Amino acid sequence: MKHFLLIVSLLIGGALGAQAQPKVSVDKTTHEFGTVLWKNPVTATFKITNKGDKPLVISNVTTSCGCTVADWTKEPIAPGATGTVSSTFDAKAIGRFQKSVGIYCNASDKPIYLAIRGEVTADPKNYTFTHPYQIGAIRLDKEEIEFEDANRGEKPTIELQIANTSDKLYTPVLMHLPPYLNAVATPEKLGRGRTGKIKITLDTEKLPKLGLTTASVYLSRFPGDKVGEENEIPVSAVLLPDFSHISQQERLNPPVIRLSDGELQMGALRSDEKKSYAIVIKNEGKSDLEIRDLQVFNSALGVQLKKRVLKPGTSTKLKITAFGQNLKKQKGLPRVLMITNDPNRPKVIIKVNVTSKE
Repeated sequence: MKHFLLIVSLLIGGALGAQAQPKVSVDKTTHEFGTVLWKNPVTATFKITNKGDKPLVISNVTTSCGCTVADWTKEPIAPGATGTVSSTFDAKAIGRFQKSVGIYCNASDKPIYLAIRGEVTADPKNYTFTHPYQIGAIRLDKEEIEFEDANRGEKPTIELQIANTSDKLYTPVLMHLPPYLNAVATPEKLGRGRTGKIKITLDTEKLPKLGLTTASVYLSRFPGDKVGEENEIPVSAVLLPDFSHISQQERLNPPVIRLSDGELQMGALRSDEKKSYAIVIKNEGKSDLEIRDLQVFNSALGVQLKKRVLKPGTSTKLKITAFGQNLKKQKGLPRVLMITNDPNRPKVIIKVNVTSKE
């Protein structure tokens, strides 16, 4: 009998051991650069999350041509933790490009392929392509700054590309930075027709809470400039919950969130109009689903949720309302954020395509 129990114990242990393995989750499989300048290197960063229960080791990253250089997290990535793979593209020719990046790791027998693509232009003065947004005489490559998936302890960075189209020397400065942001301009001064960047670093240890934190910074257009809607740049940071310490039992029986829609089409609204839409949220997992945080990125949207805790197999409705009177003054795409206890989908973004008629 003892021998029988020993054999059963070994079989169970072997089965559990066979289940333990790393699992790769990538925040995106393709990075679209849009239009980039010839001989102006650009970098794409992919977030690699280990969704398994064994450390993930990236042994090598290859690229499809010599014009692309890769870098990656060399240390083992613990279960629930996140690493990065970056690819820097230095254009050698004009026109469209698409390059592949191959990740070799202990989660797959075959490489995991990602892609970068865009179009190279030789006209360094045509900033409408590379810097489509304008604040005064300064052009930018983005109208808002988004730190989408941050974990406590990380210090992710975003580069804001800038171009000086004025006829004066320009000093790039971001005003009214919150305590969790730091900004450094390179170079410190831009001559006429010159380009530069502002590197913005997020200190996640200083974020006040999980979920969405929003603020506004303001780009100075000239010495002594004031803040206002004209030079406002919205900033958002999403701090994700930590699942690195959940038990094996919780990993094997997680909640699973499912939505009836992930993107809404509401059309155009007048300032005196509003439109609502209801999304069904269902828990298809094996344990309780918790909606830990529910927020909107701007005041053009309102949300109402009937239940924040869903038993397995149950559902609830999320009502999203767009207000036409607030659309004109908002920058960026209106969207809703949910933070959940689903370890495979802790962040859910619902895009709301709605514009102002006026």
